[in-house]
Amino acid sequence: MPKKIPQRMCLGCRQMKPKKELTRIVRTVDGKIEVDPTGKKSGRGAYFCKDPKCLENALREDRLSKALDISVSRETVNRLKEDLNKI
Repeated sequence: MPKKIPQRMCLGCRQMKPKKELTRIVRTVDGKIEVDPTGKKSGRGAYFCKDPKCLENALREDRLSKALDISVSRETVNRLKEDLNKI
């Protein structure tokens, strides 16, 4: 039996893709929002394609705040963009 590949939905383009192709942003247990390159940090996660347009779409429609169940500030968004550029 072939191994099942976990699928996640990109918040920007709303397409289902293999989890390994997406970047995870996580709200940690202590309430910090950060990029999770390993995909293994504990907390509530949201996934994005590597395409910067997907992040922009999700932010424009406030999908990131809804997915993480927390209000995402402008400073946090700017920090996330910087962190994503480093990956």
